[in-house]
Amino acid sequence: MSLLIDTRGHLFTSSSPRSLFDWRHQLERRQLHALPQAYCEAWYAPGMRADEPALLGMVGGYDDVIFDSEWDCADLALLPDVAHTVVMEIRRTDESMRKAYAVLKTLARSGVTFRIGLLGDRLACDHIQAAGCHFLGHELVHAIFNVANENDAFAALAVRMADEERA
Repeated sequence: MSLLIDTRGHLFTSSSPRSLFDWRHQLERRQLHALPQAYCEAWYAPGMRADEPALLGMVGGYDDVIFDSEWDCADLALLPDVAHTVVMEIRRTDESMRKAYAVLKTLARSGVTFRIGLLGDRLACDHIQAAGCHFLGHELVHAIFNVANENDAFAALAVRMADEERA
């Protein structure tokens, strides 16, 4: 079972969960008020960071813990002795690519085990991957999975199948 921690109010924007206790009180009481979702449980914890000391003892029963958060190096919190996977959506803007490279550089220099997924604009993702491998070392190649525009083949197949169904 996976736990999705909604740190931005992204998942529960339209209907925030009602609870007597905010996430800090839930950690103090050692009772997470997680809500069942289709493929995981979700926990509303706006402002929480991954390095919250009490969190590690509370999420041991989950196979994966996923943080829905902004990716900014200032807020990047990494737990020691845990394998990290960071997935970033990259747009073809200077700001988006600068942020993505900064996160990649932070992870490369952190000393923790990590994998990083790149989604979004294919050229921007390719550019970030090439820059990371060139400036941060070729061993980074194995840590990056670039899935930008992976669904293009599926989209083309879906269009073709829809045309065939009409015939």
